[in-house]
Amino acid sequence: MGSFSIWHWIIVLVIVLLVFGTKRLTSGAKDLGSAVKEFKKGMRDDDKPAGQLGSESRSHEQDKHETPAGQDRDQR
Repeated sequence: MGSFSIWHWIIVLVIVLLVFGTKRLTSGAKDLGSAVKEFKKGMRDDDKPAGQLGSESRSHEQDKHETPAGQDRDQR
């Protein structure tokens, strides 16, 4: 009596479909799938060292503001 047979699970599934409807269940499954996908993407981004992310953006900003040698103040 402790375990459920396949017939019990089928009856539960039919009742859930009748109560919630297929449209609501499919939209909930899509939302859950997109949430899992975003979570995995966030976990992959966390694997990168923090120093790498900050140093890349800083070096590009410094390159934009630096002027080539010999062109700093002579060209007005």
